[in-house]
Amino acid sequence: MTKTLYGKVHGKTIELDEDLGVAEGQAVAVQITIVEPALKWGDGILRSAGGWVDYPEMDAIMETIYQDRKLERRPQLENE
Repeated sequence: MTKTLYGKVHGKTIELDEDLGVAEGQAVAVQITIVEPALKWGDGILRSAGGWVDYPEMDAIMETIYQDRKLERRPQLENE
């Protein structure tokens, strides 16, 4: 029988996330695969920081976007 379970290492002990379902004292063979940790929220943007470093025009583009967002977008009423 081959089964994939997940757990965490604590020194020489591996704490599994679920019961193996085998009898106490049963001999088993263990094969370990390291699981890469999931990224925390915000790590993606931090990893991408500097991606536009070779584009000096990006400062001007971002300033234009910033200024455009400040413009009033609602239609003006006739009484105003």
